[in-house]
Amino acid sequence: MITKDKAIEVIKSLPEEFSIEELMDRLILLNKIETGIKQATSGETYSSDEAKKMVREWSK
Repeated sequence: MITKDKAIEVIKSLPEEFSIEELMDRLILLNKIETGIKQATSGETYSSDEAKKMVREWSK
């Protein structure tokens, strides 16, 4: 989850006129980045070998 301050930063970084879709895209990206950082710091990651194995299994 993102904070109100981070959402405000995103809004401030946009031009004076922007679409709701552009705002939503940036907020979704920010949320995904925050989620990834939390997962990485809590050890919820895969090694390269594990990821390659998973991709091979999905490709079957």
